Amino acid sequence: MAGGAFVNPAGGKDYPGKLTLFVFLTCVVAATGGLIFGYDIGISGGVTSMDSFLQKFFPSVYDKEQRDKSTNQYCKFDSQLLTTFTSSLYLAALIASFFASVVTRVFGRKWSMFGGGITFLIGAALNGAARNVLMLILGRILLGIGVGFANQSVPVYLSEMAPARLRGMLNIGFQLMITIGILCANLINYGTAKIKGGWGWRVSLALAAVPAGIITVGSLFLPDTPNSLIERGHDDEARRMLRRIRGTDDVDREYNDLVAASEESKAVKHPWANIVKRKYRPQLTMAILIPFFQQLTGINVIMFYAPVLFKTIGFGGDASLMSAVITGLVNVFATFVSIFTVDKLGRRKLFLQGGSQMLACQVIVGTLIAIKFGTSGEAHLSKTYAAFVVFFICLYVAGFAWSWGPLGWLVPSEIFPLEIRSAGQSINVSVNMLFTFVIAQAFLAMLCHMKFGLFYFFGGWVVVMTTFVALFLPETKNVPIEEMILVWRSHWFWGNFIADTDIHVGSTLEMANGDKSKSAA
Repeated sequence: MAGGAFVNPAGGKDYPGKLTLFVFLTCVVAATGGLIFGYDIGISGGVTSMDSFLQKFFPSVYDKEQRDKSTNQYCKFDSQLLTTFTSSLYLAALIASFFASVVTRVFGRKWSMFGGGITFLIGAALNGAARNVLMLILGRILLGIGVGFANQSVPVYLSEMAPARLRGMLNIGFQLMITIGILCANLINYGTAKIKGGWGWRVSLALAAVPAGIITVGSLFLPDTPNSLIERGHDDEARRMLRRIRGTDDVDREYNDLVAASEESKAVKHPWANIVKRKYRPQLTMAILIPFFQQLTGINVIMFYAPVLFKTIGFGGDASLMSAVITGLVNVFATFVSIFTVDKLGRRKLFLQGGSQMLACQVIVGTLIAIKFGTSGEAHLSKTYAAFVVFFICLYVAGFAWSWGPLGWLVPSEIFPLEIRSAGQSINVSVNMLFTFVIAQAFLAMLCHMKFGLFYFFGGWVVVMTTFVALFLPETKNVPIEEMILVWRSHWFWGNFIADTDIHVGSTLEMANGDKSKSAA
């Protein structure tokens, strides 16, 4: 597209430029940072359902499983030590994300990805060679540090490199890689569980080195984003990079807006103190509530413990791993729905549709399990009945995969102005990891005590979060990230927090008119 910038329907300028092969390839490489997160989510549930792994590290859980084969299915895996193995990674990621914020801001996004990949690589080696629980959990902590750095830097990198009208599609590449990582982990678990000699779990854990190696090597070849280059004082290099990623020499408008945003950013010496100011209240609220709600959809209950969950509701060992593979496939293919529709339909429609679908499926799954197991947990499912359970779980996963899954990372990464972007993304990651940790640590005990009511519990939260989106989340599609303040200023509720004097970028008459013509989302 040639010519000057004009006001688009969403309230910001549509800069000249196109999707170049260069920016597409850099976004694909950067998005592979999601592989390490996805692989870990998928691998831990499968490994903890392998008898040989339980015998070596958690013999009391194994003994209880063997002893209680005919008794309460809800409580057979309830072990705080077992859940600590899974959830320790997310606590480490929470803490690491704050350090990643400094690295991302001072040294650039790519070096944060590189650091995450290296740390994850070491953690994978430790886990694969683990001799005791301490070694196992230390490896998990290093994996968590890697995840914290990657999840902090990758979504920001993708949002900054992408043209505004294609930002959703390219950013969701991160979520696509997460789903591919989960699927690969499920397939690997299915294969390694059949290895004779009981050492298949070592292969599963050690193979985390493959996605770690991909992002570690890949990050070395990534260019810095124009936003980051300007932020660190490399203005000429930033202009050259902007020309290259937009495929046009007509980048003056966008470049000038990035410089203006950077000047405002440099005036902010303490982004962590600045982020609590009244004018940033909308972004701060979203950075806290969106990842909080994302975890309370109940998705990680399915993804962490899919094999354990299916085994618990009456599937055999192989059948439970295969059911996890099926949900992994659904997750990957449904993510493509979001990739191809997010910049056309917008974020809000996908959030609302996905929330409605997840709610219906959770109620149905909870009811199906309640009918068979009741509160005693003493029953086994027929193949037909089990197939119904898997079907509705897959529908639920599909709803998540084109709504709260990708959008939970996309929306927080695109709404912050440059001066508080690294701090804002750290809050997003840390809240996500905190509640991932809480859910991972509490799930097996919750399943034991709440039984089938657990699905109704998460369904209740889906009602809350879908209502929140309907009322408080404005549409952000096609809006350049340095002009996102216009969206908040025109919102029926958030506009009360932003004064006209807070709008520095977009002070031209052209943008002012766009602001006035924008209706409340």
